[in-house]
Amino acid sequence: MFLITQFIGLAVVSSYSQTSLPYGMQPPQEIEPSKTLISIIMSFAIAITFILILIKYKWKFFIRAWFFVVVLLALAIVFNAILKNYTNHSEIIAILFATPLAFIKIYRPNFLIHNLTEILIYPGIAAVFVPILNWWTIIVLLILISIYDVWAVWHSGIMQKMAKFQMKELKILGGFMVPSISKKVMAQIKKMKKSKSEKPKKIKISLAILGGGDIVFPIIAAGVFLREFGLMPALFVTLGAFSGLTYLFIISKKKFYPAMPFITAGIFLGILISLII
Repeated sequence: MFLITQFIGLAVVSSYSQTSLPYGMQPPQEIEPSKTLISIIMSFAIAITFILILIKYKWKFFIRAWFFVVVLLALAIVFNAILKNYTNHSEIIAILFATPLAFIKIYRPNFLIHNLTEILIYPGIAAVFVPILNWWTIIVLLILISIYDVWAVWHSGIMQKMAKFQMKELKILGGFMVPSISKKVMAQIKKMKKSKSEKPKKIKISLAILGGGDIVFPIIAAGVFLREFGLMPALFVTLGAFSGLTYLFIISKKKFYPAMPFITAGIFLGILISLII
């Protein structure tokens, strides 16, 4: 799913390379990358603070509404990338396609719709950020996000807190979510189905989770390299990110890990290989 999302992201970013983003999302033409980087970092800090406040007071309505708007716009941007080549009313049609998917994802969540929409959401978000960054600002941003990820997961526990709140209280999560049932648990489920007298029990199911930031930042990085250096360097960035994530899954155990340091290391390796070749 990660790799598919990366390739879709490259396609969406490429489709908007010669045209403007819809829904007033197009950034100003003359914008300094250094100021953009500072603005993104400040916005990121404000957003995290705001989310933590909402979580503390359990303002579920506002969080769901926030998620809904972001999901709706991101999906519409992706659908518009496809439809704009076939109709003059692509923005309206894209919103019409995106609205029911966003509603089901946020207010009637299920495993299938959740992951299918996640595959499309992050390419849409990346398309907004790629035009306002260049190669050195995305490298700095990847380093800073990786440092934050280590602190947030292994030291402060902010990431775990946000993920648990989203899953338990909101029943939604920003990122991929793949359930896994052990053979022992599966045997318990079969036994419960056969036994009519036995009362249903609570069953623990393991989850493999990959956060939304771990998905979108590699797309942004690949999109920036696609715009500035062409397809081949962008593909090396994508494959580097995938190799870093694969290595993490190989060595990981049943606990939270900061994925961005591994993904960033893979991206840098991909960039290095593309320079050598």
